Amino acid sequence: MNLKQRLEEDMKAALRAREEGKERLSVIRMVRAAVRNTEIERRHELSDDEVIEVLSRELKQRRDAIAEFGAAAGPEYVGKLEGEIAILMVYLPSQLSPDELREVSREVIQEVGATGPQDLGKVMSALMPRVRGRVDGKLVNQTVRELLG
Repeated sequence: MNLKQRLEEDMKAALRAREEGKERLSVIRMVRAAVRNTEIERRHELSDDEVIEVLSRELKQRRDAIAEFGAAAGPEYVGKLEGEIAILMVYLPSQLSPDELREVSREVIQEVGATGPQDLGKVMSALMPRVRGRVDGKLVNQTVRELLG
C-alpha cells in the first residue's frame, strides 16, 4: 500500500471514529488536499517520495508557526499545532537522531572530498536526497557547517 492509499484508508477510519478522530481527520484531509494541489501543479500523480516531500513541507509549516507565534498565540494554539505535528510524523519515515545525522554527513563529506566551508553546496546536494523527510533541512545545514568549519 502506497502512502496516498494509506492516507485515504486512515481518513476513512477517522470518519468512522467520529468524535475521537476529528483532529486526525482534519489533518489527513489537509494533507490530501496539499497532495492533490501538488499533483495539479506538477501535472502527474505523485510518487511516495513526492508525497513525503509534501508531508515534510506541512510539518515544517507547523514547526515554523510554533516558533513564530507560539508565545503570542497561547498554549491552546501551540497544543493544537503539536497535535498536528504528531499526526504528520506518523506518515513520515523514522527521523534521524543528531548522532545519525552527523554520521551520514561525515560519510558524504568523505565521498565528495569536501575540505572546507566553500564545499557546503556540494555536500548539501549529495546529502539532502539521503535524508529528505527524515530530518529538518535547517538542522542538516547547521550540522554540515559545523563539520566543515
